[in-house]
Amino acid sequence: MNDYEAYGVIVMQQVEKMDRMYRYQRHFYDFTRKYYLFGRDRLLQEMDVQENECVLEVACGTARNLFKLARMQPHAQLFGFDASNEMLKTAHAQIASKPELRHIQLKRELAENLSYATTFGLSKPFDKILCSYALSMIPEWRRAFDVALRNLKPGGGFYIVDFWDQRDLPAAFRALLVRWLSMFGVRFRPELMDYIRTLTAEGQGELKIESVGWRYSYIARFTKSIGAKAYESGVWSLKSEIRSTKSETNSNLEIQNSKHPNPLV
Repeated sequence: MNDYEAYGVIVMQQVEKMDRMYRYQRHFYDFTRKYYLFGRDRLLQEMDVQENECVLEVACGTARNLFKLARMQPHAQLFGFDASNEMLKTAHAQIASKPELRHIQLKRELAENLSYATTFGLSKPFDKILCSYALSMIPEWRRAFDVALRNLKPGGGFYIVDFWDQRDLPAAFRALLVRWLSMFGVRFRPELMDYIRTLTAEGQGELKIESVGWRYSYIARFTKSIGAKAYESGVWSLKSEIRSTKSETNSNLEIQNSKHPNPLV
């Protein structure tokens, strides 16, 4: 088996894993996640999507966030993709039943393989990109982040909400949460923060981070520099991708604390 075949097998294993996880969860996913995926609505408000803007959600799942954006700004162009066919079944069913959502375009795709041209047939990059509680689950998070930036226009915003380090919360709660999230392949990635700060230091963009719920999670906005080229952190190596993906599978700036009246919104 050559490298490309091996990588193809790993990819299929990831997709199958996601479908197994969400085959039944998708039916009650949105109802349960509202109790612990905090900050999503706050992030959507901060995105301030304008008429005719082209917006993408990475790993959109049931497309809950895209549906809210569609109601907030009916004239925006909304796109989403996810690795799970099961989650997309729920999203497509919602779109089919509600005429006001039928302009939303969804695709089955991996974050590492995204292309505004080939995935969605677009002629220009996205104005804004959203990623909600997904980078903490994606094994190849760095590749996914880089690919998202390449699909974002200069001056565009990459908006992220995800689990943080819970440093300001009781230690017992933090330990319990980390253990529970690990059951679903979810973990806070401090290396992601370091990576984004490196991009900022190199002039690739500007970073703003806000705390949600005493560092339970964070909202990050990375604004891509007007003069920034598509960021390439070296040449992508298929062999290194295979090694890091296998490893992940086997092991299963400045902080701006918000004065938001409800820290968990």
